Amino acid sequence: MLVLICYDVAQDATGARRLRRIAEACKDFGVRVQYSVFECKIDDKSWVILRHRLLSEMEPETDSLRFYFIRENDANRTEHHGVRRPLDPTGPLIV
Repeated sequence: MLVLICYDVAQDATGARRLRRIAEACKDFGVRVQYSVFECKIDDKSWVILRHRLLSEMEPETDSLRFYFIRENDANRTEHHGVRRPLDPTGPLIV
């Protein structure tokens, strides 16, 4: 499945730590397409793990997480303009 993850973390006393940990969790499963947006192509088991990780890091009273589930065929209909050339979340990642 392809999941688009968007987040907004409050800039309070512990916000920087939560922001970093949420970004790291997303990086473990996908590619960053904007500062607080990741595309993750993952299976059901990995999705359960990632979702649990993200929800355990956030503060529901101050932070926001959004998950958009995109059908494989619809992913090819994405338009991009401007900086940050889009990466293929299904392709190989070279570290």
